[in-house]
Amino acid sequence: MARRIDVTGAGGVRLAAWEFAEAPKAAPDRTAPDRTAPRPLVPAQAEPRERHETYDPYTGQEVELRPPTGVLLLHGLMGRASHWAATARWLAERHRAVALDQRGHGQSEKPPQAAYTRDAYVEDAEAAMEQLGLGPAVVIGHAMGALTAWQLAAKRPDLVRGLIICDMRASALGATSQREWEDWFKTWPLPFTTLADVRKWFGEDDPWVERPNPARGEFYAEIMHECPDGWRPVFEPEQMLTSRETWVYDAHWEELAQVRCPALVVRGLDGELGRAEAQEMVRVLPHGQYAEVADAGHLVHYDRPEAWRAAITPFLEAVLTG
Repeated sequence: MARRIDVTGAGGVRLAAWEFAEAPKAAPDRTAPDRTAPRPLVPAQAEPRERHETYDPYTGQEVELRPPTGVLLLHGLMGRASHWAATARWLAERHRAVALDQRGHGQSEKPPQAAYTRDAYVEDAEAAMEQLGLGPAVVIGHAMGALTAWQLAAKRPDLVRGLIICDMRASALGATSQREWEDWFKTWPLPFTTLADVRKWFGEDDPWVERPNPARGEFYAEIMHECPDGWRPVFEPEQMLTSRETWVYDAHWEELAQVRCPALVVRGLDGELGRAEAQEMVRVLPHGQYAEVADAGHLVHYDRPEAWRAAITPFLEAVLTG
């Protein structure tokens, strides 16, 4: 089950946040000091929101309950929160995991006159964390969402306790890259007649596909919705290009250097982030670590979900439970 939570982003833009499983119950903190004189339980609503106390059924001792730690998941350009569903459900076994449809994407608002700037995306994530009470949380971002994540970590260190950067470059990509994207959007054979056509085109026929990739076809099928004339993307391509234009011409090393929390840079071996650049990002990050996923492309978490989870688990264990 997916539960939608409406939040308000920068400039009043309405955003959809999603929990893909029930938030886990707080776990007993067995490091809490023993108290030999038991006392009556106090109703939860009368306690501070951050924690309350109860008895351990196994020892009979009073222990402190801690709320589940928060995780915010940010998709990349053209993506949507549901692309994180498998990761969010896995995380929700122990943590409160929330995925955000960013402005212009998924079921969030797509006002034509809204700002699709770097500041707006970062402020949206900031507002979502504050309204959901997630912070300090681990923020996990893919591609453009990873850039938003590390810019947020640099701006609001009080909200971000850990950072996972998935296949996003810190270098400037330049005007040629932006023109290639403009031309690529023009090749989409819209509208698609069926979702099967979507899967086939993006998984096999797209000129950007080097070899058949069913996971890629599924990824793009999730960003389509049915219209009177067929299947079209849930976003406006012009807004995607505008969003990309705000970061594609600039390098983002300076913001990386300002991230003070532990940070993990993850790349797929066949993704867009090369090993040399990824390792330089780790060097620039004050507390950077590195992981890679074999046989994965740019859509690391979607291509190889089990290998992705294995790559990030040690980092999460250290940051969230350490």
